Amino acid sequence: MGAAVGADGPARILVADDDRAIRESLDRLLGLEGHRVTAVADGAAALEAVHDGVVDLVVLDLMMPTIDGLTVCRLLRSEGSRVPILMLTARTETSDRVAGLDAGADDYLPKPFDPDELLARVRALLRRSRPDGPAAQASPTLQVGDLRLDPAARRAWRGDREVELSKTEFDLLELLMFNAGIVLDRTRIYEEIWGYDFGPDSKNLAVYISYLRRKVDGDAEVKLIHTVRGVGYTIRED
Repeated sequence: MGAAVGADGPARILVADDDRAIRESLDRLLGLEGHRVTAVADGAAALEAVHDGVVDLVVLDLMMPTIDGLTVCRLLRSEGSRVPILMLTARTETSDRVAGLDAGADDYLPKPFDPDELLARVRALLRRSRPDGPAAQASPTLQVGDLRLDPAARRAWRGDREVELSKTEFDLLELLMFNAGIVLDRTRIYEEIWGYDFGPDSKNLAVYISYLRRKVDGDAEVKLIHTVRGVGYTIRED
């Protein structure tokens, strides 16, 4: 369960999907990018593959026989694995996407997906997980109100409560806190976090913000994450 070799170099990618056509297309697509791909058809085989060797990134279908994608995510995270996970889902409901994030996925992509978009998300996940990425060059501890974030340790606390975050959630929170008080527009956030602007119709960012807000603000009396309608998002103490 090692770190990725980098966004621009070959990575060891595990593809888990019970649809043979999708497995073969992803194998070809990622292979053409120079990555080494292992493709399996169910969750049990996915867990076995991760346990048996070094995997830099997992592309994981939500619905699979034997063990589904949500369970695979939960098991890997409970074991302490930090391998980036991109979840594929044929479901479009926000609740299903949030369930994937809750289980520990770093990003999700609904089917049918655009090959270029999938490659962009793979590159972004690999870039953020490489040893010389943002976390390795992190600034000192950031603080807004009683919210603290340690970029080097990749940990965050609201008061005395530690906030459990996925890789994407952490990167998004770090970006907001580094720019505390500044309204970041959606285009900049997409470029900074995903390395790709998914356009005005994408709900991807809104889902991550809502989930991050739930984890960070929750029942707290003082809300820190704010939406500036028509512009973007900011984190600040009012």
